[in-house]
Amino acid sequence: MIAGTNPRALPRRLEATGIWLLLVAGAGVMAFPVYWMFATAVRPKDEVFSGAAGLVPSRFVWSNFAEAIERVPFLHWAMNSLVITVIAVMITVIINLLCGYAFAKFRFVGRDIMFLAVLSALMIPFQVIIVPLFLVVSEFGLLSDYWGVILPRAAEAFGIFMVRQFMVSIPDELIEAARIDGASELTIFFKIVVPLSKPIIAVLVIFTFMWRWNDFALPLIVLIKQDMYTVQLGLNLLRGQFNTEWTMIMAIALLSLVPMLIIFMFFQRYFVQGISGSGLK
Repeated sequence: MIAGTNPRALPRRLEATGIWLLLVAGAGVMAFPVYWMFATAVRPKDEVFSGAAGLVPSRFVWSNFAEAIERVPFLHWAMNSLVITVIAVMITVIINLLCGYAFAKFRFVGRDIMFLAVLSALMIPFQVIIVPLFLVVSEFGLLSDYWGVILPRAAEAFGIFMVRQFMVSIPDELIEAARIDGASELTIFFKIVVPLSKPIIAVLVIFTFMWRWNDFALPLIVLIKQDMYTVQLGLNLLRGQFNTEWTMIMAIALLSLVPMLIIFMFFQRYFVQGISGSGLK
């Protein structure tokens, strides 16, 4: 053994190298579908149906994106999705913050039972309630209306759970001191709790934006008129009965990822902190 060499250094380096290799392999597996989407979107149309399509396109046809936007009302679909998603994110984040704060910092009769009921809602698949949900939306006259998509899922059980877990870590002494100083509950919530909850707010914004932007089932049963279709419903329209233009579908699908990437890049500095603070490890 060479003098001055730590005998544990080599195993640690091998362990670190193995972890990095696993992370790189996992990242490759996760990124490959996005790459294949891009490769299909920019390859020649005849190459898709020739049976000889490889990992790398024979040539890059960037005009496929412009052609896809010209042939289908993608911008109109994207605007519908954006309106629904932005309004839904604002409402859902506020409701989840209020509910999570109540479960974390208030003591009232039936609190634990109600929180257990919220957790139980996570185990109910959306397909189970889709028929009664359609009937309720229809009775309120919200079919082919943005609010018919926004309101039924205004409060997410998963979001309430995350907020509650995060706000448990906020010191009770800080809230009690504000109450002694005469601050109202709304003042405490907006002036103390919300500024301390930026990490979990970022997590809620990212998750809610992703769920609403990619939602297919609820808009499918509520938005009957095609001029109100979202991007996901529009993509479903592009599937032909006898022939499907995969280059156009992949080009539209790739463009639909841009808003989610922008949202994640904007809130990513708080994302990891919010996940770790909520106990979801």
